Amino acid sequence: MRKAFALAAAGTLTATALVGCGGKQDAAAEDAGGTVTCEVANDTRIGIATGNATGVYFALGNAYAEQIGASGGKVKATASETGASVQNIQQLVAGEFDVAFSLADSAADAVNGTNSFTTKQPVQALARIHTNYTQVITRKGSGIKDVAGMKGKRVSTGSPRSGTEVIAKRVLTAAGLDPDKDVQAQRLDLTKTVDGVKDGSIDALFWSGGLPTPGITDLLTTSADQVEFLDITPLLPELQKINPVYETGTIPATTYKTPADIPTIVVPNLLLVRENLDANVACVLTRTLFDRKPQLEQANAAAKEITLDKARKTTPVTLHRGATTALDALNAPK
Repeated sequence: MRKAFALAAAGTLTATALVGCGGKQDAAAEDAGGTVTCEVANDTRIGIATGNATGVYFALGNAYAEQIGASGGKVKATASETGASVQNIQQLVAGEFDVAFSLADSAADAVNGTNSFTTKQPVQALARIHTNYTQVITRKGSGIKDVAGMKGKRVSTGSPRSGTEVIAKRVLTAAGLDPDKDVQAQRLDLTKTVDGVKDGSIDALFWSGGLPTPGITDLLTTSADQVEFLDITPLLPELQKINPVYETGTIPATTYKTPADIPTIVVPNLLLVRENLDANVACVLTRTLFDRKPQLEQANAAAKEITLDKARKTTPVTLHRGATTALDALNAPK
């Protein structure tokens, strides 16, 4: 298998990754079964669903697309801006994309057919990647001291059908609020959200993303004296009743140059594919994720969290068999 991977690295990935929107051509074939060699014989175009333009999904997704092409071979990649997790999964299943970034809670809902999904979705994982930190920020003049204090306020809950929106609604519910009635929900992407906080038209925001998130960096750089983070960790027990994937975490003070570390609630991210994606393509994509990790780290520091130790921790989402083959080889004694 190591010999097969050496051949793949030498000449079975294509040269160029295209960034932006645009239709696919030479789309990835469906899995035909058989032995996984990690070799792709035909030209293949992969579409990657990322997230908001000022978020980590977008930064890493574009870097990942570039590295897939830069590795040299038959697979090319295009990364596109999207609304993120829930929308990504829906478009992945519809065949509009071949790879999707997703929060683990949204992915669990998808495979279980719960919450945003009325039926079980045919998706599997390439790997667990970085962690998303729930970043809840308020304007200091808003009078909001905790999530319950958001009642009646103008609150950005993230893009429609995003993982941020899922978590925002769950956090509001955990605090005893009805997210559809008790707050003036602003379903905005991160760029518009940050602009709204700056001009005073938004009182608070929810954002679920890696560290650092460029849009949050912008807000804290330009308006640090006007905003503050909320500690939402007291709501963790109620959130874990909804999904045990939620955990406590810390946003280091160095991330956004805050006065102190910020305790918060975190959730892992997964790279998803359709369960019938050609196994050799899945193998190449997984192998590239780890072979080109240093280049991904240059795009955003969140990529440092992508490790072989955690890659398989995708439950309840099953690992794609092509990904399993790649991870087995990467973990094999050299």
